[in-house]
This record gives sequence, structure tokens and C-alpha cells, in this order.
Amino acid sequence: MFSLTRHLYVRIYLALLLALGLTAVLFAAAWQFSPENARTGANLEAFAGIASAALPPASATPAEQQAGLARWRPRADLTLYSAERRKLAEVGEALPPLDPAQTSSGWLGGRPPVFALKLDDGRWLVGARKHSSRRHLPMPGLIAALALIALAVGIGAFPVVRRLTRRLERLQRSVEALGAGQLSTRVAVEGDDEVARLAGSFNRSAAHIETLVLAQRSLLANASHELRSPLARLRMAVELLPAEAAPALRDEMTLDIAELDQLIAEILLASRLDASSEQAPLRVPVDLTALVADEATRAGAQLACADITLAGDPTLLRRLVRNLLDNARRYGGDGPIDVTLRHLDGAIHLSICDRGPGVPEAERDNIFAAFYRLPGGRERDGGIGLGLSLVRQIARRHGGDLACLPRAGGGSCFVVTLPQD
Repeated sequence: MFSLTRHLYVRIYLALLLALGLTAVLFAAAWQFSPENARTGANLEAFAGIASAALPPASATPAEQQAGLARWRPRADLTLYSAERRKLAEVGEALPPLDPAQTSSGWLGGRPPVFALKLDDGRWLVGARKHSSRRHLPMPGLIAALALIALAVGIGAFPVVRRLTRRLERLQRSVEALGAGQLSTRVAVEGDDEVARLAGSFNRSAAHIETLVLAQRSLLANASHELRSPLARLRMAVELLPAEAAPALRDEMTLDIAELDQLIAEILLASRLDASSEQAPLRVPVDLTALVADEATRAGAQLACADITLAGDPTLLRRLVRNLLDNARRYGGDGPIDVTLRHLDGAIHLSICDRGPGVPEAERDNIFAAFYRLPGGRERDGGIGLGLSLVRQIARRHGGDLACLPRAGGGSCFVVTLPQD
């Protein structure tokens, strides 16, 4: 029940039914205490006076009293009681016995409603009208009628309420899709009410966001591509430096150019990943074991792996492994790099562990943000802050994820989890 009330249409529908129920209760209470009922009590007292005058006196014989009642037989079923509540005469169908707690004239309920009249001489006249008026409908019947009305209104209102909230649910799914990066998401505009205007506002906002993001991606990709030409000229100029030029300066310029070239390459890759986030990723069989072994050998890492093949993008998977190995070599000091590839808990686990200073617990998620460096880090320490961000993007594009864990004995382990085919 609690999970159902989380839906807006259920809450609106329940509020409607509650309002109907409260209306029925208030209506019944108003009917019960209405002036019409008060006038009914006064009418019974007046009728009791008329009956006292029309009936034979209390001292009359039972036959005379029976004959007096018989004159009213076509209109009602009647029973006459003495002041001591002893039955004196009766005409028509049998009626319920007089309640000993009855002290004044009033309605006794039942079907049809039964009335009791206290006559002036203390006798009691109990009767039931053959054709009772609708205003004397007993309370259970009134409540049942109101319940049927509420049920009919509730059944008729459900499609209206559900149609409104279904539009809101479609709008919610569109907002979530836009937040997940599906920039082309739009929602159908139905009607001319507040929900329709909200859907129109969403579509205009989504179109504006899509235009801005695509322009930013295009600018970044074009700028990164255009930077390749001056970098190539700088590299050629460094290579053409005379042999007697300062070797330290030559090496520093070569390193700077290499870092710029790596930065441009990773920016272009990040831009391509963002631009293709709405497209289905490439899925071809990849011998992950051979790929990891090749990169581990290049980096001089120690390898322990199982025979694993999965469907994916081989270029992106190679970049994932290479970036993690470069990160371990850059920050792992002179300690060994251990690479493990295995099946675990129904998934593929790739672990690349180093013996560096490790990553503080509070920073283990921040390091995956683009261009983020640990506090105290320097540009000269290497890295541009995009490598781990790209690794996580590639892992998630393949349905997996990346985590940084502490390593027993010191260091860090970067664990990529990928789903098995």
C-alpha cells in the first residue's frame, strides 16, 4: 500500500474518494439533525393529541377499542397498549413490541419506519404507515445510497485522474532521459492545460540545451583538431635543432609537446564519446586476455589472467587498459605493477594495482572527474587529469564501472568491472 501511495494518481484518487466519503457523512449528519426531523417530532406529538380524541377512552371495553383502531386500518398497521404497556388492541400486520425504554413519541426505525405515540391518558399507539415518505428513509439505507453514489463517481473519475498523471509520468521519463545525456529527448504536448504548457517548456529547454552542448562539443573538437598542425610544426622544429643545442632544453620541449599531443588526443576521444553517447556502442568479439597481456608487457607489469573474450570496442578497451597502466607507472613509484584479469561474482574484473602512496578515501571518487588532480599535485608530476575520467567513461559505455580501492600493504588498486556476455 505504501508503494502505491508514492504514485501521484493514487494520491489524487484517494483524496477524491476521501472527499466523497466526508461529504456523505456530513450530509447524513445534516439530515439527521435537520429542522425537518425536528418538525417531524412535533407532528407526532400533534398526531398523538388527535389520536387521543379519536380513540375510545382508556375505560372502554377491548371490543370498543378494537373497533376504534379498525377505522384507521386502510392507512396503517396499529397496535394499542395500555399505560402499563399491555397490548389492548391490534389491526393489520404484527408490529415490533414497544420498547420499555421509550418515554415519548418518536420514530422507532425499521422497514417500514415504525412510530410510537404517547397518548394524553398514558396509553401508547404504535403504528407503521403503509406508504412512508422518503424523508423517513432509515440511516443505513441513506448511507448505502450515498456509498453507491460515491462508488459511481469514483469509477468515473479514475480514467480522468489517470490520464492526467500518465502525462506527468511521461514528462518525468523524458526529464530523466535528458539528464542521462539523451539530448534529442522530447515529450508529446497533449491538451492546453498546465501540464501541456509544462511539456512545451521542457521541449524548448531541451532544444536549447541540445544546441548549446552540440556547439560546445563542435568547438572543442575543432579546436583540438586544429592544434595538431602547430604541434606538428613545433615537433619538427625541435627535431631540426642543431646537435650542439642544449640537450636538457631539447628533452623538455619534446616532453611538453608529447603532453600537449596526449591532451589533444584525450580531449578528442572524450568529445567523441560524448557525441556518440546516444548511439549504440560498437560490439565485436575482443580477446581481452591477449589485449591486456600485450599492454602489460609494454608497461613491464606482472600479469595473472584467465582466458576471457567479450563483445566490445577493441580500440576503446585498449585505451582503457593503457591509461590505467600509465597511471600506475606514473604514480606507483618504483614498485611493481600487478595486473589481474578474472571472472568474479558473475562479472569480469580487471585489477591494476601499484605500490604508490595511495589515494585518500575522501578523494577516491573525485579523481575520476575530468582535469582533477589530487591536492598538492603538480603538473610536472605528469598527467593531465583526463586519463581516469576516460577510463570510467569507457567502462560505463560497456555497461561496467571503475572503482579505486586501497591495496593491502600500501598503494592503490583500480578495478574495472565489466558484464559478462
